[in-house]
Amino acid sequence: VQLQASGGGLVQAGGSLRLSCAASGFTSDYYYIGWFRQAPGQEREGVSCISSSDGSTYYADSVKGRFSISSDNAKNTVYLQMNSLKPEDTAVYLCAADLSPFTIATSCNAIGPYDYWGQGTQVTVSS
Repeated sequence: VQLQASGGGLVQAGGSLRLSCAASGFTSDYYYIGWFRQAPGQEREGVSCISSSDGSTYYADSVKGRFSISSDNAKNTVYLQMNSLKPEDTAVYLCAADLSPFTIATSCNAIGPYDYWGQGTQVTVSS
């Protein structure tokens, strides 16, 4: 499985960015794609994730109502639309794949089950 994240950049507070995660190499139709972020000196946290089978989603409380995750199965790409960005959203954003058949949407933000990680893309929000 290979993942390629893109779309980061520098944006002013209140602005928007759309991140993309191009995925390939899956041998199962059941998996989760998650977006995580890590700011300097802070732990990696789950931001949002989506199921490949039924589109179930999860959002961290800090991004609910501002971020939206979606998938284009034809393109094998998962998107993270980020609106109303805040300086505290500044971080390296990474996408990852969880192939466990036991993962459900309410727990797909847990880092442990994710076996495959793409490289990060930097998101910087200026005040």
